[in-house]
Amino acid sequence: MLVAPGVQDYPWPQDDPYFQEFEALYAAGDRDGLVALGLRTWAVAGEDPAAQAQIRSAVAAFLLPGDHEGPEPPAYPRLAEIKVPSVVAIGDLDYPMVRDCAERIAGAIPGCPLIVVPGADHLLPLRTPDALADLIGAHVP
Repeated sequence: MLVAPGVQDYPWPQDDPYFQEFEALYAAGDRDGLVALGLRTWAVAGEDPAAQAQIRSAVAAFLLPGDHEGPEPPAYPRLAEIKVPSVVAIGDLDYPMVRDCAERIAGAIPGCPLIVVPGADHLLPLRTPDALADLIGAHVP
């Protein structure tokens, strides 16, 4: 079950306003600015305390050096190699760029359905935990 997925080497549109603002805030190390941007972008269903905590946690992770993601081997062009049953879930309120990525991921993985969850933004487990649990129960053996 891929929930609001992205993939590092997906051809993200670099002229997207999110990336432009993110890069400037990231370069400045502006945590509060990154949180505000994250809330505007990923938490459009509401900036409640749980969403704020999740976005703050994500921003903290963005600013940590790490080696968990690397450019090699490329992932996006190899999605068709995935042989396990897969499902992609995306919120109908998620950022358009991420919805496009999720649609392309689902289309590239053989037999992978795309399920759009109404009323959910990027924070699906937070926004619609029961619907997500039902999807997992219905699609994951």
